[in-house]
Amino acid sequence: MTDSTNVPHLLSNYQMGVLALKNRVVMPPMTRGRAGEDRVPNALMAKYYAQRAGAGLIISEGTAPSKQGNGWVHAPGIYNEAQTEGWRQVTEAVHKNGAPIFLQLWHTGRASHSSFQENGQLPVAPSAIKIEGGESHTAEGKKPYEVPRALETEEIPGVVEDYRKAAENAKAAGFDGVEVHGANGYLIAEFLQSKTNKRTDQYGGSLENRYRFLKEIIEAVMTVWPANRIGVRLSPNGSFNDMGSPDYRETYTYIAQQLNGYGLAYLHIMDGLDFGFHELGEPMALADFRKVFDGTIIGNCGYDREQGEKAIAAGDADLIAYGRPYISTPDLVARFANNQPLNPDAPIETWYSPGPEGYTDYPTYEESTVAA
Repeated sequence: MTDSTNVPHLLSNYQMGVLALKNRVVMPPMTRGRAGEDRVPNALMAKYYAQRAGAGLIISEGTAPSKQGNGWVHAPGIYNEAQTEGWRQVTEAVHKNGAPIFLQLWHTGRASHSSFQENGQLPVAPSAIKIEGGESHTAEGKKPYEVPRALETEEIPGVVEDYRKAAENAKAAGFDGVEVHGANGYLIAEFLQSKTNKRTDQYGGSLENRYRFLKEIIEAVMTVWPANRIGVRLSPNGSFNDMGSPDYRETYTYIAQQLNGYGLAYLHIMDGLDFGFHELGEPMALADFRKVFDGTIIGNCGYDREQGEKAIAAGDADLIAYGRPYISTPDLVARFANNQPLNPDAPIETWYSPGPEGYTDYPTYEESTVAA
């Protein structure tokens, strides 16, 4: 399970279910907006992911399972044949460079905008509660968030089916598994949290009912993938997209306990506070989840190398995800291995801009020293 010294650390190998990972460094989902108006992955995206395949595991940027799930300019989808074939060139490039890659399934829920929706319909959510503060980034510029339309009870099985079909397309595209995005204030998180779920049907009220939507999605995806090829992402401490519920500890402890019974590939926890913190109490730590979840845990959000090593050595996490460092430092693992400095952080104005600038033009350490 670990390297020859039997001391787990970032650069040691790890057996994640049936997948042998060459190290414990994860490239997590990061929206980069390079798929174009048709939301079809392309050769530029294949190059970007292949450059970063030194990671033990790559998880793709958030990918819409349906047209309804769209909510970000030029983010990719996985709901039609062209998108599925586009992703195939990405998975082939990553596999050629020696890394497994999971696809993150991402329905943006109330964080979407009517301009993304067919026929200008309102975005959907568990309840008609809009995001307070901030704005939606649309193709026509920033626009105020709208009051979403609450999904009717009879519509929910159709949304679950969208996830199943998307998981099927992910398998056809050559992915090694899928991650169900239940974090950061998007649709699944909106069902999970009492702040955003005020339903009175079987999908609202009690913890069991609020968890039901995620449960049905996981079990639908399990008809396509075995449980050990499915991950779930949660953000217990996050305030992003106007989230944060007073009963967050009870909620996320319960969710982790329920997920523990499936034998999932991993539980991906946004435990760091760099993505916004709701300040409703002491933040939940990886150790809290280790008490109730026996499988692989990925820690994420604001880790540096030293903090990642400590979390693994303590047994609180098995893998550590590095987001922003991976934007500007494609050879992150090699630099960790050789104690080399990382490239400067990427300027935010290039995170979602079109083309290769700020995307595939960051040098490896070797390239930068040759240039110098």
